[in-house]
Amino acid sequence: MNDLDEDGNNALNSPTKSLEFAPENFAMEEGEERMMIEPDSRDDPKLKELTQVLIDWMNEELKDQRIIVRDLEEDLHDGQILGNLLEKLSGIKLEVREVMQSEIFQKQKLQMVIDTVNKQLNLPRWNQAKWTADSIHSRNLISILHLLVALAFHFKAPIRIPEFVAVNVVTIQKKDNILQAKRTKENITATNEAIGGRFERDAFDTLFDHAPDKLNVVKKSLIGFANKHLNKLNLEVTDLDRQFHDGVYFILLMGLLEGYYVPLYCYHVTPETFEEKVHNCNFALELMDDAGLPKAKARAEDVVNLDLKSTLRVLYNIFTKYKHIT
Repeated sequence: MNDLDEDGNNALNSPTKSLEFAPENFAMEEGEERMMIEPDSRDDPKLKELTQVLIDWMNEELKDQRIIVRDLEEDLHDGQILGNLLEKLSGIKLEVREVMQSEIFQKQKLQMVIDTVNKQLNLPRWNQAKWTADSIHSRNLISILHLLVALAFHFKAPIRIPEFVAVNVVTIQKKDNILQAKRTKENITATNEAIGGRFERDAFDTLFDHAPDKLNVVKKSLIGFANKHLNKLNLEVTDLDRQFHDGVYFILLMGLLEGYYVPLYCYHVTPETFEEKVHNCNFALELMDDAGLPKAKARAEDVVNLDLKSTLRVLYNIFTKYKHIT
């Protein structure tokens, strides 16, 4: 497992290449630093995936306001859309005027939005350094991504945040009127922090990334385990990818394995909305926690969104404890 993560966990230690920076191209104050993503990193598939996931999420949240985000750097830098998103997620109303073309007014609005974000997230000061009003206004994609990922985790966005997204960056500093460059690797996401802890890559990461041919064998075994018990209720799993996504089978399975009846008023027997399905999955996870199962590396929202890896993790968690029960 450690070999799989070695590249992602190590900083970029290659020697700094010779770079030519013309001072006139960078209007920087003495001692100022500026961070830029290297061109090759901008084409990284995982970075593109993360960016698109965040754009789709924002557009879904703001569709009732007829707001469409197409480019994170251009569309978020003045604070207007960020403010709308924060109001929608938090339910609070920001007492600021609409953004004007004036850069001063834009920065004032953006600073108020960032201050409110930091209060909502209740982060220590060192965390807030990942984004500032100045960095967002200057269209710093790294800062924008850090901010949006933090918001998505805090407000439990119903999306799957790609794990281990990192970019190669060049940090430019003006010192003694000379521009100096340093290359590093910036980690945008690690593991899924929204579920209460940091996790090492597990067997399912390996299966999906390196042994997809063995995935069907695992799925077949888990389906057999589930059906051995669900058949007692005349239920049968034929499509593991979809039949667990509303949480009902997980709830019934826990009741069968633990020997109790789950009252129908505790969950939605025929859930129709996303919220009802998330409620069911969270309730199932609570039942597993009460039964002493270790916390699965999965969120209810991911299961509802048909994330197969999350579904497998939850079902395997159950299988591990109850596999010997007949």
